[in-house]
Amino acid sequence: MFSSDEDNEFELEAEELMMSNFSEGSKLVGGSPTIKPTVSHSVNSKRIASVSFEENTDSENENTVYTYPLKPKMKNTYHVPITVTSTVYVWLLTFFAAIGGFLFGYDTGVISGAMLLLRDKFSLSSFWQELIVSVTIAAAVVSALAGGFLNDCFGRKVVTILASFVFTAGAVVLACSSNVAMLVVGRLILGLGIGFASMTIPVYIAECAPAHLRGRLVTVNTLFITGGQFIASVLDGGFSYIKPDGWRYMLGLAGVPSLIQFCGFFFLPESPRWLMRKGRESEAHTILQRLRGTSNVDDELKEIKNTLQLESLNGDGNTMLRILRTPAVRRALIVGCGLQLFQQLTGINTVMYYSATIIKMSGVSDQQTAIWLAAVTAGINFIFTIVGVWLVERIGRKKLVMGSLIGVTGSLILLAVTFQLVALMSPSNVSYHSNTTCSSYRSCDSCVDNSQCGYCYTGSGSSVNGSCLATSSIDTGHSDYGPCENATSLVGHTWASDYCPTSYSWMAILGLILYLMFFAPGMGPMPWTINSEIYPIWARSTGNSLSAATNWIANLLVSMTFLTLTETLTKYGTYWLFVGIAILGLMFFGICLPETKGRKLEDIEDLFSQPWSLHWRSSRSRYTSLKSSSSSS
Repeated sequence: MFSSDEDNEFELEAEELMMSNFSEGSKLVGGSPTIKPTVSHSVNSKRIASVSFEENTDSENENTVYTYPLKPKMKNTYHVPITVTSTVYVWLLTFFAAIGGFLFGYDTGVISGAMLLLRDKFSLSSFWQELIVSVTIAAAVVSALAGGFLNDCFGRKVVTILASFVFTAGAVVLACSSNVAMLVVGRLILGLGIGFASMTIPVYIAECAPAHLRGRLVTVNTLFITGGQFIASVLDGGFSYIKPDGWRYMLGLAGVPSLIQFCGFFFLPESPRWLMRKGRESEAHTILQRLRGTSNVDDELKEIKNTLQLESLNGDGNTMLRILRTPAVRRALIVGCGLQLFQQLTGINTVMYYSATIIKMSGVSDQQTAIWLAAVTAGINFIFTIVGVWLVERIGRKKLVMGSLIGVTGSLILLAVTFQLVALMSPSNVSYHSNTTCSSYRSCDSCVDNSQCGYCYTGSGSSVNGSCLATSSIDTGHSDYGPCENATSLVGHTWASDYCPTSYSWMAILGLILYLMFFAPGMGPMPWTINSEIYPIWARSTGNSLSAATNWIANLLVSMTFLTLTETLTKYGTYWLFVGIAILGLMFFGICLPETKGRKLEDIEDLFSQPWSLHWRSSRSRYTSLKSSSSSS
């Protein structure tokens, strides 16, 4: 017999090998012993795969069996059963559930372009822009926290239906808004629906998915989030030409997918694990058969039941206190909240909420061009999330997170350097009226940092001449006096209230693209995927509720302060701050984050029973072992 550490090591290697795609009868490792897959016929519409570790021995079984050598001294045979069945039904369920992710993404994407139109329509200051964005996030914090209690009491299905109903109501209010107050109320209602969905949908999908597909299916929810952002950005570009009410269509169309989800979810089942926790075993058995596409689900059901019975022996007191008193679950909660915290504090939603504004800050003068460029960045985010769906069950969660965050850090450095160059090379201010606040600024960059001022200039590239003038209180598209005062005097001049002319715009756009290319496969989906699987069932709703609330609180903090930070710390100072936070995140994940790929939900709690330092050491030794094993063969 082998020690438990060796058992865990070989189980992990077996699961990793099984995730590879092998061609029938191929010889994968040279020398002796060899690896030879043998494929059987399907039995009762179900394929079962196991991994046999032997020396020069072919295992014959009516199920699918692969024979692998692990170490020359091994003479025992290990069999690790892995179910590889999936059904169309579980994918359909994931599709309807992930509409909640689409709505989440649509909201974060649509406000980026809509804000440019809303700012002109209602003459919004930086405070009101931040409030309209942030009130949604504040409401999401409240509903995400309340969602844990509601999920435990009423189930995942009921809360998802509630979320889609609330979201539809919010979209209707926004489409009909006639003043700033209605916009704020509509965004608040919208936020309640987003908060419910953000913590419920990943849990619902994870509890319904088979272990070998769980990571991929939960990541599909994030794919829908980025898809929603992309669709919203495209619609922003199209409706930006409809003035003055194009923003109504942008914000109101969100009610269509939420209505589809509301209707569709009446025909979808409740989570079988939630039903088992409520003692509704017969319903759970029927639903699990539909999800797995086979009548043979007794073993899985028994395992869920045994886990629940063990948990019940530990008491049914206050869940939060129980989490804090259970070391493994407490560690899982810290890691889960840390994932959500660093996802937001590295600046993703400043990119998504303010992408069009950031592009304008970098020197792109035309409003429509800025909106369409924001749509391009959202499209890149969507495409590279597909890469994450493909990689999550191949290389694992931790590698995706670490590689993603390294790339994000480099992209943030590029953005910081770009805005620093824009500031250093900013055109000078030729005084027009020496007795005004705006005329006291020395350059265009410091001029446009003041929302009451703008830069009126002629020329382009390195030959720009201009003056800092007060912005009109009636129309922010013109100055209060001087050559940019009205459409007639504006001929030959350009009025820039939120950007400076520069030749470095391409660097900022490249920085945004690289940021999303690296963020989308890893730091985008993995916090939601990992949080959906690291808690035992008694703590799953509360754990996901707290981690989702952490996400929204950090989101609120960043989105409420971003424009203010760019005015106080400067644009480049804000991005250097994000760089520092990203480096802290790399250190945290390297030490504390374990690999959960291929584990059953009921087994993952064991990963957090070990001290955090072991995750770093075990990961390094495991990869070194695999590498040396491959080299020796």
